[in-house]
Amino acid sequence: MTVDRLPPVAPEVTATLVEDLSPRLRKRLDAAVTKLGARPTHRDGDTVRIAVDDETELRLHAPGGVVATVDAITCGCLLAPACVHRAAAACAAPTADPAPEPADRPSRAAPEPASATDPGSASSPEVASPAQRAAADALWSAGAAVLEAGVDGAGAVTRSTLLRAAHTARLRHLPRAAGAALSVVTLLRAARAGDPSYRTADLVTALAELLGTAHRVGTASGAELAAVRGAARRPYSPDGSLRLYGLFTEPVVTDSGHGGVRTWVAGSDGRLCTVGDVAPGGVGRALGVADRAVRLGDSALTHRELGRAGLAVSGATVSPDGRLGAGKGVKAVTARGAAWTEPPLAALWETPPAEQAARALRSASRYADPDGGGSDLLFLDVELLGAVRESGGTCLLARCEGGMCVRLTVADDDPALAHRDNLTLLAAAPGARLRIIGRLVPALHPRLTLLACSHPTGEGTIDLGLDRLRRADLPDPAAPVHLAPLQPEGSGAHSPLYLLERRVEQTVPAGRAALGMLGDVTAETRRMRRAGLPTAAGLLTALCTSAAQRDRDLFGRLLPADTDGFATYWLAAARYTADVAESLCAAAWQPTQAR
Repeated sequence: MTVDRLPPVAPEVTATLVEDLSPRLRKRLDAAVTKLGARPTHRDGDTVRIAVDDETELRLHAPGGVVATVDAITCGCLLAPACVHRAAAACAAPTADPAPEPADRPSRAAPEPASATDPGSASSPEVASPAQRAAADALWSAGAAVLEAGVDGAGAVTRSTLLRAAHTARLRHLPRAAGAALSVVTLLRAARAGDPSYRTADLVTALAELLGTAHRVGTASGAELAAVRGAARRPYSPDGSLRLYGLFTEPVVTDSGHGGVRTWVAGSDGRLCTVGDVAPGGVGRALGVADRAVRLGDSALTHRELGRAGLAVSGATVSPDGRLGAGKGVKAVTARGAAWTEPPLAALWETPPAEQAARALRSASRYADPDGGGSDLLFLDVELLGAVRESGGTCLLARCEGGMCVRLTVADDDPALAHRDNLTLLAAAPGARLRIIGRLVPALHPRLTLLACSHPTGEGTIDLGLDRLRRADLPDPAAPVHLAPLQPEGSGAHSPLYLLERRVEQTVPAGRAALGMLGDVTAETRRMRRAGLPTAAGLLTALCTSAAQRDRDLFGRLLPADTDGFATYWLAAARYTADVAESLCAAAWQPTQAR
């Protein structure tokens, strides 16, 4: 037996165990989860054992790696099965991904029958069924309860309510909203556990996605409703024969301890696809996998080699987000690649930067359609200007088409990767002209994380996370490098939009009551109106007023807070700030002469 983490538990299992607790035990659930997290855990085959104390053992049976039924969690204490330990174990464990629906099950609910009294209803767009609207209402209420309580108050009982609502939504064929609810649960658990990878902004996005999707279920129809429902799974669809040309390979290292690489290729029509290999292992695995054979057909190319070569693929399958499948029917053989200056790859650099940025923003948007596809990569020809200091550290400044200055930053600061060292060397070669590939960073000024570039000598390309430049590879600098503070550029560089953004974020850790105690925000709203943001000012006023409002009954007793009203104002503010920030980012990429 070896020490191991808890297996994932199906959402409906956790929800059922918590719902079956008595009110007294529910009050003790959070403390039980904390206590159980400190106990030794051992795995023996499909069973994970937790020593509740010296005499009591808790078991989680996970055939196939997932605890799928309530009976799969057993406890040896005297109060079992009505004890708090079983529910605590389920709450402490990660949430399992929902099981895929059977292939013969319809992917969405049938439309409501047309009314016999409405002759025009037969041709009207499809709307959500009553069961779907009820499921969406439950998701809305659960999300609003999280906003009311904040992270500090969203304990195991609140999370189990979300899990039950997510399970019901999945059964009602609302996978997009169900997925958003599961994301909220995962982030709440990470926040309460002090996970260093947790970011409040991620929970803001997940909550806004949950509330926004739940709200739209009741109002959408036709094609919009199909997008709001989402897809239960994103299958790889047949794509026939493809001729692919390698672009570059990037290391992938996640906060969850996974590592690997992603190799980008382009088809003859310029469409971008990826071949990935990511699994538990961290940065060490990322560096090792780069020189392993690509898992695609019979190709013997490594990922590094594929980034500079080509493939001819038959029986290809591609997911909506561009990932190439590696099924048994896929056949691939090595073919000639193409230089970045040759067709079809050269066309990627011919699109104006502003158009590329607009396309990348649609892909990188916090609330983009999950099945929208697209890429957040930009392809630019630049002249390096040198290193500049800014509040977050040092970045590389470059000039691209139209005289626009772009900040180039490292994609990953891990010293085992080559990103930081390569950027430092490139900063020492002002005047060098390079063809680059970067990932858009939504900001109030043009900004990219630098992923790949043409070799400074003009021969070949550099995968900036894997290949290491040498000083001998660089041309002599055209001028000495002077580090100086860089002032923001663009029409939105000094936008006071952050005054509303920070209030939206402040709600999440401590809940509605904390925002209601902030006091007068007149100075902030006045500043936003002066900057031409009257809607932001109105939203801030409405948000803070709703947070502070508590009515009393005839006897002076406080009435329950209007959680739905507050959630509505918060959602409007969250989506508004995201939309305006993306608009300001798009404006920053417009040619200088057009501003």
